[in-house]
Amino acid sequence: MQDTSALLSLADRMLWITALVAAPVLLASLAVGLVVGVIQAATSVNEQTLTFVPKLAVIALVLVLFGSAMLGLIGDFTKEIFDLIAATGQS
Repeated sequence: MQDTSALLSLADRMLWITALVAAPVLLASLAVGLVVGVIQAATSVNEQTLTFVPKLAVIALVLVLFGSAMLGLIGDFTKEIFDLIAATGQS
């Protein structure tokens, strides 16, 4: 029973870290897409590829600004998983 609760806790933490890592990129992409969509609707310019370059630029900026924090979260979680694996192997 204790193993099941530890695995569920680990799965819960994994999903939370995944959401934290993906959220800045997804929210920035959503915001840029919404702004460009409103501009396209106002100007009646319906070019499908027009949103690609602004989204790409904003995603690159978000990754530059938040990339180290994202990798830090992933690295800490990976270290925790390996520590749990080592502790399980010793017992």
